[in-house]
Amino acid sequence: MSGERDHGLVRALGAWAAAAIVVGTMIGTGIFIVPADMARTVKSPGLVFVVWVVGGVLSLFGAFSYAELGAAIPEAGGEYAFISRGFGPVWGFLFGWMHSVVGRPSSVATIAAGLMLFWGFLDPRVMRPIATLHYSLPWSHAPHVFVFTLAMPLAAVAIVAVTFINYLGVKLGGQVQVVLTLVKVAVIAAVILAGFSFTGHPIAVGAASIVGQATVGGFFVALVAALWAYDGWDNVTLVGSEVANPARNIPRALVWGVSLVALLYILMSGACFHVLPFAEAAASKHIASDAIARVAGTHVAGWLTIAMVICALGTLNSSILTGARVDYAMARDRRFFRIAGGIHPRFRTPGNALIFQACLASVLALTGTFIQLASLYIFVQFIFYGLATAAVIRLRRREPDLERPFKSWGYPAVQVAFILGALAISTSVLIERPLRAGLGLVAILIGLFFYRHWESRPAADRVR
Repeated sequence: MSGERDHGLVRALGAWAAAAIVVGTMIGTGIFIVPADMARTVKSPGLVFVVWVVGGVLSLFGAFSYAELGAAIPEAGGEYAFISRGFGPVWGFLFGWMHSVVGRPSSVATIAAGLMLFWGFLDPRVMRPIATLHYSLPWSHAPHVFVFTLAMPLAAVAIVAVTFINYLGVKLGGQVQVVLTLVKVAVIAAVILAGFSFTGHPIAVGAASIVGQATVGGFFVALVAALWAYDGWDNVTLVGSEVANPARNIPRALVWGVSLVALLYILMSGACFHVLPFAEAAASKHIASDAIARVAGTHVAGWLTIAMVICALGTLNSSILTGARVDYAMARDRRFFRIAGGIHPRFRTPGNALIFQACLASVLALTGTFIQLASLYIFVQFIFYGLATAAVIRLRRREPDLERPFKSWGYPAVQVAFILGALAISTSVLIERPLRAGLGLVAILIGLFFYRHWESRPAADRVR
């Protein structure tokens, strides 16, 4: 694969847009929701900070590897191109299949579900049950309940609306992303400043607090939540064919973007725990809004929640903008449904892929809640994060003469650490949430049958 095969796309994303994709995708729904989930799981403020640090370091290690790959192989599809080149087309296809039918649609649906959680703070009616389904599973004695709320179809509407913006052009999508990212950083900074300016509660971060009452399983459950908040740093590589000067802009956006977000997340969690007693913070459904309500009143908290909705829209925009490029790249190589292929002759965007992605994401938005969808996404995503990182080691050995404008720091220790971390995360989700993880595994394995079907066609019909 070469960048020349993406000639229908245009390099319209500059340095600011590339950075906004990294930072703007990471800062979205997660940071405003998961600190409370993490607090409930690990039961100590000190351990919450440990989880943030571990998740940030793991994400930074991944960013180092993706910076090397993205600068050397700046193609549409990111990991699809990296893994195909490192391990062969079947492995690249399995990533693309996972990403296109499970990973990115569930990610987009999760972001939209988080957006509706924020909207529910402003208008609780959207979270009220419309219908309730009670069911049981053969392997589980515990009863299960599915609650359908107005938030679910509204999440689907948000997905369609943001997809339409990106259908009209990558430059427009990039400009929207820059503006929304600036709003996000301003909102986070405002929460941090307000929280630490308030005469609140001391935060216990000593050894006793760090040990807390958490189990190893609880630590990894909290880490999954943190990694959802960090996730999105890889998105800039998915639009490698549309980033101007990718040799410089992709590595800078990845390394500095992840570092900035990690710092902001730790400070914001500290600000919330400073304002709210830990038990109250752990019980909160809208921890940032509740903290601001304590500092400045419910009226200001309402405005903050509106800003949080804007933040979620920014993440939704970036996720939709970048995700469809994998569908396009696979359809271009005739290893995916043809309906997802082609470049719009006027807008120069992968319009069919955007529509295909929106349809799947909208269906998922109607079937699950924020935490359920996030677990499914993290499980399947980290399998291939690890494989793409392993491609750095593989390509260093197989293609030592490949031009690498950026070389990963700490090679190969950083890569090995990230691969082990990714394996631990996926295993943890498999143990803690076997149903969602099992669905992800089944979806990946089904991809092998489709790969065999598409590869059985004549080569001239598969590759343009």
